[in-house]
Amino acid sequence: MNLKSINRNQIVLFVVALMLITAGYLNYTMQATEVSSNIISENEVAAIGDAKLVSSNNLITNDIDSNIITKETSAEVNEQENDEEDDYFASSRLGRNTMYSQMIESYQNLLDNSNVGEEQKTVATQEITNINNIQNSIMICENLIKTKGIEDVVIFVNDKSISVIVKADKLENDTIAQIQNIIAREMDAEIENIHISNK
Repeated sequence: MNLKSINRNQIVLFVVALMLITAGYLNYTMQATEVSSNIISENEVAAIGDAKLVSSNNLITNDIDSNIITKETSAEVNEQENDEEDDYFASSRLGRNTMYSQMIESYQNLLDNSNVGEEQKTVATQEITNINNIQNSIMICENLIKTKGIEDVVIFVNDKSISVIVKADKLENDTIAQIQNIIAREMDAEIENIHISNK
């Protein structure tokens, strides 16, 4: 074997080895790139998934918040309406009772006045008795009406006419009949003089 053939064989082996090393390096580099690109894409997908999940949670939270706000708003409106109705009945009773108190006070002043004749004092005494009787009858009627399932009621008497306002969305015929019977019995009133309405 001569030196030329040895050198040629070594060169061929060297070139083949170099090609294998290069191929191995390229293969390793390509795999590493694919792995890293896969990791990146998975991270991107995960990030997108997270973004969607957060957005979804935000949307759900916003929906829940808007539902809560809507419910709170409607509850506040209902509560305000109920408060106004309660105020109506409470203030109406207060106004009515104040009027009766002022009337009694006026008649009492007549009784206490030495310049007023006996006949006028007799009339004043009768009026005080009538007012007290009306107030007692009203109180009894309102309490009896409430036992019939009515939440609140206020009664006004104007001579023979009696107005009854009840707190109810609607009035059934049976309820109206029960109220009329109570008023007629306790206040000795005619059915045609009893006027019932709801608020």
